Amino acid sequence: MTTVESTGRVVGKWQGAWLRVEGHWTWYRRHWLSTLYSTGLQPVLFLAAMGLGFGSQVRPGAVTGGLSYLQYIAPALLAAGAAQQAVGESSYPVLSGFKWQKDYLAVTATPVSPGQVFGGHLIWSALRLTLAGVIYAFVALFFGAWTGPGVLLVILAGTVTGLACTTPMAALAARTFDEGQRFGLIFRFVVMPMTLFSGTFFPISQLPGAIRWLAWLSPLWHGTQLARGVSVGGVGGWAVLGHFAVLVALFAAGWAAAHRAFYRRLVV
Repeated sequence: MTTVESTGRVVGKWQGAWLRVEGHWTWYRRHWLSTLYSTGLQPVLFLAAMGLGFGSQVRPGAVTGGLSYLQYIAPALLAAGAAQQAVGESSYPVLSGFKWQKDYLAVTATPVSPGQVFGGHLIWSALRLTLAGVIYAFVALFFGAWTGPGVLLVILAGTVTGLACTTPMAALAARTFDEGQRFGLIFRFVVMPMTLFSGTFFPISQLPGAIRWLAWLSPLWHGTQLARGVSVGGVGGWAVLGHFAVLVALFAAGWAAAHRAFYRRLVV
C-alpha cells in the first residue's frame, strides 16, 4: 500500500490575507481608471462646488474658526468621501463575493480561511482609502485648502473614518441573502443624511436640539471632528482622542460581527 502525501501547505494568518490583497491588486491595476472618480475625484468636485462656488459667499467668522469656508470644509469632505467609499465597497462587492461571483467560496476552498478573506478585504480597503485621501489632499493643495502640515494626519483620519464604516457594512453584507435591496435604502436614508448633517458643511450646533443626538451617533461626525482637529484646530486634544476612540470602537465592534458572519457563511 502506498502512502499519499499532501501537497498542500499551511498559509499563515497574514500571508493568507495578503494573498487576497494581491488578488485585489491584480484586478485594480487593470481597471484603476474606472475607479478614479470614486477614488479621490468625487470629493474634489464637492470641494470645488461648495468651497469655491458656494464658499465664495461665506465670510470667515466664528463659525468657521476664522478660516475661509474652503479651508473649513476641506478636511470634512475628505472624511465624508472616505465614509461613502467605505460603504460602497463593503456592500455590493462583499455580497458579490458570497452570492454572484462567489470568489469567497473559491478562495476558502484553498488553505485560505474566511477570517483571512475578511482580513484581506480590510487591508485592501485601508489601502484604497489612503490612496483616495492622498489624491484628494494633493489636488486640494492647489485650491489653497490646507493651512499647514496637518494634512498628513487628515489623510489618516479619513482612513480611520472609512474603516469604522467598512466593518459594520461588511457584517451586514455577509448576512444579506437577497439581492441587496437594503443597500439602496442605506445609501439614501443613512449615508446621504449622514453626509449632510454630521458637521460636514456646518456645525451640528445649528441643528435642532431634538435631533442633534443623531449626529453624535454618526461615525462621520466623529471623523469630521477628528479631521478638523488634526488639521485646522478648534477641537481640544482630549476631544480628538475621544473621537478617535469612538471610531476604533465602531471598527472593533464591526470587525467582531463581520468576522463571525464570514465564518458562519463560508464554513459548511
